[in-house]
Amino acid sequence: MDMVERIIREATAKSKDGRIDQSDFLNYASTSSRYSLFTPMEASIIFHFAGRGSAEKRLALVDFAQLLDPRWKAPHEEAEIRTVSTSTGMSFVKAFLHSAYNFVQGGIAGAFGATIVYPIDMVKTRMQNQRSTVVGQMLYKNSLDCARKIFRNEGFLGFYRGLGPQLIGVAPEKAIKLTVNDLVRGRAMDPETGRIRLMWELIAGGTAGGCQVIFTNPLEIVKIRLQVQGETARVEGAVPKGAIHIVRQLGVLGLYRGATACLLRDIPFSAIYFPAYSHLKKDVFHEGYNGKQLSFLETLGSAALAGMPAAYLTTPADVVKTRLQVEARKGESHYKGLTDAFVKIYREEGFKALFKGGPARIIRSSPQFGFTLLAYEYLHKFLPYPWEEKPPQVQTALTSRQDDISRIRARNALKILLDVHGDFGRRAASFTPPLIPPGSAKLA
Repeated sequence: MDMVERIIREATAKSKDGRIDQSDFLNYASTSSRYSLFTPMEASIIFHFAGRGSAEKRLALVDFAQLLDPRWKAPHEEAEIRTVSTSTGMSFVKAFLHSAYNFVQGGIAGAFGATIVYPIDMVKTRMQNQRSTVVGQMLYKNSLDCARKIFRNEGFLGFYRGLGPQLIGVAPEKAIKLTVNDLVRGRAMDPETGRIRLMWELIAGGTAGGCQVIFTNPLEIVKIRLQVQGETARVEGAVPKGAIHIVRQLGVLGLYRGATACLLRDIPFSAIYFPAYSHLKKDVFHEGYNGKQLSFLETLGSAALAGMPAAYLTTPADVVKTRLQVEARKGESHYKGLTDAFVKIYREEGFKALFKGGPARIIRSSPQFGFTLLAYEYLHKFLPYPWEEKPPQVQTALTSRQDDISRIRARNALKILLDVHGDFGRRAASFTPPLIPPGSAKLA
């Protein structure tokens, strides 16, 4: 039975939809051994009982629970034990509390990730705002030269200029992104297999990225203007201004300048990032395979690697957004909108200019989301939601602790012995075979 369970677990884990039929079971059994372990009739019997009389349909791991786990109870039986009737109002309150729980933890995780990588973000912004067509404005040769000059001219605190507005805005920004992504994925997920289609993964990520722009755009336009003040003060001798002055100067509508470019960046970024993160955990590091939990480095690696393609491929939209949101100086091109900015940057500075700050963006976004998702996962792990409803799990000897295996096997052996009829030995001892006439033995 252990071999049956191992094949079922591995076959369902490698299946695209988390379900298998008889042919999948037999194919995987034959590929996992040199010899055929099960006959078609044996597979038919397994699927007949697991499918409650219907051996033809595709079954999830939870469907085999009644065969593999002697402690298993049907979901409707557990619901009856617990008391089923929950009102619509209570369901709404539970959903609201769960979203609030995700929102708070997402905010804490976002602030943690943003603080760690803020110096890299400063370098990225300075590099993207540098115009190669203006004489005397080439202050930085590359990202390393930019970091060196910021430290020399503005000191260590110069790397954290504008961090205050970033922390105020990044908490709700990351909280909205993580909460919306979890919400949409939860609605689209198959409750039996825990699987979600790739299309819904992209929709969940894109929706999360679109929703965060409400906080992202005002936050970033203030942050960017604070970040470029250091170089403006050096070139023109301007006096640095605070965040409140910038907000008053821009007004409510001005805070959403470049919002189209922000949407063009954040929607594809999240649509790429969250599915990549999920598949790296599941397909590369095998999270959940035979109950495996990812280590600290595996979680951080999944989150950081997923951020690399997402960050670089959306760099052109980030460059345009930066140019639209920064106040143009004398001699610099003025942009009327998104399309105008794309065309002018391409004509005046070439195609490479659209990927300015790309490496710095990878170096910044990859660890930022790595530490953000790491903090988010560990906050959920150490401060779990008390009323979370988890999908049914199949717990057997293969997934139990080592000290439980011997107890489970001893209990099953005892159950077999108790099922044997009590008079079996006595009847066998008192059994007398029928007498065979001597003549019949000779005839035989």
